[in-house]
Amino acid sequence: MTSTTGTTGHACPHCGRPDGAEPFQVVSRHCTAAGRTVWTRCGCGSLQMRTIDERGMRIVSRSRPAATRPRQSSSASR
Repeated sequence: MTSTTGTTGHACPHCGRPDGAEPFQVVSRHCTAAGRTVWTRCGCGSLQMRTIDERGMRIVSRSRPAATRPRQSSSASR
């Protein structure tokens, strides 16, 4: 994963969507002593770790979008 500390107001380096924009999917949420940690998936597929505390929301880590695998034909010869 790539560290992107302090990315509020920036965009996903993979698809260009603003970090606070939809669509994104919440994968999990966790309360911490400092606030909350939220794992999300950007519309392009990049997994992001967001921290939410008194300073606001920051994306502190993100992955590349998942690579798609080529489909195998059901009529493939053996």
